[in-house]
Amino acid sequence: MSSCVSLPLSPFQRLGRLIAGVEPGRLPIDVSVGEPRHPVPGFVGPVLSAALADFVRYPPIKGTPAFRAAVAGWAERRFELPDGTIDRDDGVLPLNGSREGLFHATLTAVRLAGTTKGARPAILLPNPFYAVYAAAAEAAGAEPVLVAASREDGFLPRFERLPVDLLARTVAAFHASPANPQGAVADLGRLEGLVRLARHYGFLLFSDECYSEIWRGQAPAGVLSAALGAGGNLTGVVAFNSLSKRSNLAGARCGFAIGDPAFLKAWAALRNVTAPQVPMPIQAVAVAALADEAHVAENRRLYDLKYAVAEEILSDRFPDLVPPGGFFLWLDVGHWGGGENVTARLWKEMGVKVVPGGYLSATDADGVNPGQNFIRIAMVESLETSREALSRLSEVLS
Repeated sequence: MSSCVSLPLSPFQRLGRLIAGVEPGRLPIDVSVGEPRHPVPGFVGPVLSAALADFVRYPPIKGTPAFRAAVAGWAERRFELPDGTIDRDDGVLPLNGSREGLFHATLTAVRLAGTTKGARPAILLPNPFYAVYAAAAEAAGAEPVLVAASREDGFLPRFERLPVDLLARTVAAFHASPANPQGAVADLGRLEGLVRLARHYGFLLFSDECYSEIWRGQAPAGVLSAALGAGGNLTGVVAFNSLSKRSNLAGARCGFAIGDPAFLKAWAALRNVTAPQVPMPIQAVAVAALADEAHVAENRRLYDLKYAVAEEILSDRFPDLVPPGGFFLWLDVGHWGGGENVTARLWKEMGVKVVPGGYLSATDADGVNPGQNFIRIAMVESLETSREALSRLSEVLS
């Protein structure tokens, strides 16, 4: 079911209002924010130190040749693409974190579409959704259309079920795999189907892959591989990623977009007068980070330990507890009163701060909010602190 959405307060503003004035029952533990807290890789300091002089220079909007080559090379290795698949001149753009890029890419997509998609073009969003998707659609003057990502559909949106007239006026669709908050992963066949759908109706597929390196079991497929499988090139497809999750460098604000060279070239021209550049010393850190997989594997190992603890404490109540990707728990607490109620109790009784799932989604045309019975827990704290937070949750759900 699809629905329009008006831009709400951020989930964390709403959470602040929910628990305002309530004293936490125990020493607070905050697992509400998806902010990685594993150690910063050891190479970051020396690389920054060696590149300090470049802080005095304005960076090129398209990034340094070394940055573009590092991003392209990493993506070709990671997603098993033939060498040279990614255009080193126009197929990569540096971003000040993926969120900024997702926003500005949407403005560019709507601008380029002009009036070809009708009086008000549409942007497709999964529901639940990352708030910037809706903000970008609203800012671009497009109609944000929510598509439920329900348990019955594997927590992934089924854009192909939308009416033909809606798909015909769609400018772009946001898709995340692994998904935030559910951790669902789309297989290669599903991604290929999305690429074919986008190309058939002439809209851009914006694939948010920021959690692509946080997985358990098997590395998730990516939209770049799907684009080649569905037609031999990257037309109509843009993948977004960053150093935030894979390398614990959220504060570096360094992301990148990879994909359709024609779109990225047009986007770069607009970015050159509207968007911030990524400092060259930060780009140098990215070059080093993308050449090293050891710290990423260690990152995954640390998350795996915490998911093992979660299974030990909670698996009797949540049989599908551990998602294949990402670093969240997405728990259906409808049996205990729903997401908002459990969130309030957790804070008041136990001092544990989580996010109600309903704050990460919106009510659809049928009056249903697909996240209302859920809470999201970020598995970002230390193993000991995570164990304590989950033990306190278990007390509330006893």
